[in-house]
Amino acid sequence: MLVDIDKFQEIYSTIRKNKLRTFLTGFSVAWGIFMLIILLGFGTGLEKGVKSLFKDATNSIWIRRGQTSLPYKGLQPGRRIQFTNDDYEDVKNTIKGIEYITARFYRWGNNKITYKNEYGAFNIIACHPDHQYLENTIIVKGRHINQIDINQFRKVAVIGTEVEEMLFKNESSLDKYININGIPFKVVGVFSDEEERALQLIYLPISTAQKIFNGSNQIHMFAFTIGKASMQASLAMEDLVHKKLAARHNFSTEDEKAVNIWNNVKYYQKFINLFKGIRVFVWIIGIGTIVAGIVGVSNIMLIAVKERTKEIGIRKALGATPGSIIALILLETVFITSISGYIGLVTGVFAIELASKYLPPSEFFRNPEVNFQAALGAILLLVIAGSIAGLIPARRAASIKPVEALMEE
Repeated sequence: MLVDIDKFQEIYSTIRKNKLRTFLTGFSVAWGIFMLIILLGFGTGLEKGVKSLFKDATNSIWIRRGQTSLPYKGLQPGRRIQFTNDDYEDVKNTIKGIEYITARFYRWGNNKITYKNEYGAFNIIACHPDHQYLENTIIVKGRHINQIDINQFRKVAVIGTEVEEMLFKNESSLDKYININGIPFKVVGVFSDEEERALQLIYLPISTAQKIFNGSNQIHMFAFTIGKASMQASLAMEDLVHKKLAARHNFSTEDEKAVNIWNNVKYYQKFINLFKGIRVFVWIIGIGTIVAGIVGVSNIMLIAVKERTKEIGIRKALGATPGSIIALILLETVFITSISGYIGLVTGVFAIELASKYLPPSEFFRNPEVNFQAALGAILLLVIAGSIAGLIPARRAASIKPVEALMEE
């Protein structure tokens, strides 16, 4: 299909004669697309910022010790709940749907860690091998703790990248021994983590830590992931764990403070639903702005058609069909709105890129961007907007009668 050069030359001539009108016609569409892109980009930045708050696996459930707040079977409120290895094993072996599970035994503060003449004070988390999936730990050297370490009470350690940097400087830490409170531990791995403060942690096998630090069989908390199970399934598992611990530790199932359960699945889903609503709201606002632009374009083109009544009458008198008149007006409108909309699109993307480059990431906002689907949707809106904006003026032009047009002053 050949391109009708004459029509485009005529459109160009019309635009040159009416520069202000063309500018006002295109500005409303460009502004609508620009605002849509800005809202989508900054909405994405807000979503990324909030999602970054979920440092742990988003399909995880965390159970921490608490204090009873209700009397139960003659026992007074205020009792501290103490978890043991048996609680961990019971949940691990009886709750269906668990993907990964780990317990934790903490050793906070007063940990003197040394290597040769270097030393530092770092916090210790003793855990099971599955812990790396709960914390999204990234092993950059060596390996994580494994089940053999647990079974054989091995004195091995996995250290954060900042721990390695402070103790070993430019030296490799793998297979070297660090002293933890005077006890040698072999470094078998180095890890990184999205959460900066985690980089100064040291992971030990939980069985070894309990034995060395006089922890007996106590654990401070445990956590597990549920795979791809639904939020409803996570709530059912949460309730089942709570009832199981209530039976084991003699507290009321109505006592929500005896154990503290944080369901990442539930809260993450709430945020996902919230941002789905925000995206819908952004599109409504953006489309509303574009519709306002379409109305403006349509009104201005109606004025343009009225100004060209005599010209259109001459065309029809010379044999131009209503279809060709409609095609000409539609093409002119679509051309103006498409070019203007593309300028708004490019300007919006450029503004988003500048914001992404120069705005410092915060806790709730980071890396705004516009994805390909959104840009494609905006381009589709340009074509539709141009067609709708030109439809009424085009029909008005096609209905002009040559005799009446030639008689008009």
